[in-house]
Amino acid sequence: MKMKRKLFYADAYRQSDRTKIVSLAKDELERWYVTLEETLFYPTGGGQPHDVGRINNLVVFDVEEVEDEIRHFIAEPSLQVGQSVELEINWHRRFDFMQQHTGQHILTASFVELFGIQTTSFHLGKELVTIDLDVKKVSDEQLLEVEKRANQIILENRPIETKWVSKDELAAYPLRKKVAVEEDIRLVIIPDFDYNGCGGTHPSSTGQIGGLKILDTEMQKGHVRIHFVCGNRVLTQLHRKQKTMQEVTRLLSASKDGVVNSVKVLLDNGKKLEKTMEDLQEQLLNYEVKEILSGMKEGTASIERVFQHRAIQELQKLARLIVTEATNSQLIFIAENDGLLQVVLARGPDNQANMKQLIAKILPLINGKGGGSESFAQGGGSTDLTGEQLLEQIHAFIYIDIAKP
Repeated sequence: MKMKRKLFYADAYRQSDRTKIVSLAKDELERWYVTLEETLFYPTGGGQPHDVGRINNLVVFDVEEVEDEIRHFIAEPSLQVGQSVELEINWHRRFDFMQQHTGQHILTASFVELFGIQTTSFHLGKELVTIDLDVKKVSDEQLLEVEKRANQIILENRPIETKWVSKDELAAYPLRKKVAVEEDIRLVIIPDFDYNGCGGTHPSSTGQIGGLKILDTEMQKGHVRIHFVCGNRVLTQLHRKQKTMQEVTRLLSASKDGVVNSVKVLLDNGKKLEKTMEDLQEQLLNYEVKEILSGMKEGTASIERVFQHRAIQELQKLARLIVTEATNSQLIFIAENDGLLQVVLARGPDNQANMKQLIAKILPLINGKGGGSESFAQGGGSTDLTGEQLLEQIHAFIYIDIAKP
């Protein structure tokens, strides 16, 4: 499709127009699409998502450029070739993308200008925008300086120019990076600041971006990823954070300035409470060990228990404490947990029972998975058996197989 037929390049602010249907067809995914004599709809490309909108009353849900034709995907084939139709794009979506995309140009150029840091990739999401920097670390001071510079460029309301040039004409411009195409080269220019090859839609001046805010950073495949927003998304993020702050201050009964200290106190108290709970749990387990050992019949080394709603990690700890005290013991713990049966097996150092062999016998009974060593094993599975019924089935072979080397 010739450049002149791409109306979004002639006027990125045009929201509606009339044109004619050129073709109606299906793609390889059996999706219906139409092509038009000219179009307002921007197709996905250059990091910028596609426009959505309507052709007459039909929703356009995707737009792609394939082999020099722009395909407008529609849900049903109720249009006809040659038909005159009304085009209307979703302007809120288009202008949001214009703000975010141009903000990315400015942020990227600010990193280059101030610190010589290049951008390796860009993603324009529904809520956040990201760029990946070709470095492994940036400081908070650098981020503040770059953000300040970007907003200065926005506040100055500099003009944003677009220009079609040939490959031979590129040498006349101080490009931020090498262009990826050799024909139909389109430059997006913020004079005396940024010169960049780009096929996206952009506002006519930097002031229309409104503002830019860096929200967060993370490491991603050896690069620093910057999360940021521009324009109306800044207000959306501010509103969301303001509501969160109001709720937090209400829950903590603290002023906004005192929230940080209140949270620190809360976390400190939480850690103390957690430590107290751990100490109490340790004491309870020790009492439980004494109770179980005191209840062992004289002359027997076998300990069997069925528990209700006990975490397997807790039973593992309890088992280890018991076999440390009763070195000749062997035990079977079964926990019933919401339709699951979990099993812990253990023996003391003076007992020769093979727990690994025993768990291998038990797991098929409960359609379970697990494993372990000769001295300690565990597993679990979903079954209709109760813990007591499983224990009875274990008794059928335990005295035959448990002592095998």
